[in-house]
Amino acid sequence: MAAKRREVNIETRTKATMKTFVAKKEEIEPSWYIIDAKGKILGRLATRVAMILRGKHKPTFTPHVDAGDHVIVINAAAVRLTGKKLEQKLYRHHSGYHGGLKEESAQKVLQRKPEFIIEEAVRGMLPKNSLGRQLFRKLRVYAGTTHPHAAQQPKPLEQ
Repeated sequence: MAAKRREVNIETRTKATMKTFVAKKEEIEPSWYIIDAKGKILGRLATRVAMILRGKHKPTFTPHVDAGDHVIVINAAAVRLTGKKLEQKLYRHHSGYHGGLKEESAQKVLQRKPEFIIEEAVRGMLPKNSLGRQLFRKLRVYAGTTHPHAAQQPKPLEQ
């Protein structure tokens, strides 16, 4: 006995399928957000900032498009590190010469340039390619409470 074949109308079938939304660079309207880092834990703050820079908080997130928003972080000098990270966490860089490895503890870096700690934490959470470098340019970090971006009317963002 031969099996009955169902006839499927291909035209109606393709109309009923769902379409994946892909954001285009021209369609995106970036917003500006301001985050106060005073008393916030470094890793949790950096995770939130990286998510906003990437655009993952929006329903129109597209992985290969810069759909994120601008972020201003103030009071970077008052950020917290948990445990013994102030003494034990090291920031390293190399001069390129033999024996040119330089190390500095998080405590010294926080005193010398507090913006660097937040920038490095966020940079480590962004993609390691040209898109990541483009996203990183949307981050502004300031050690104190003042910033020169009042004209952009940033919205305060609570964590």
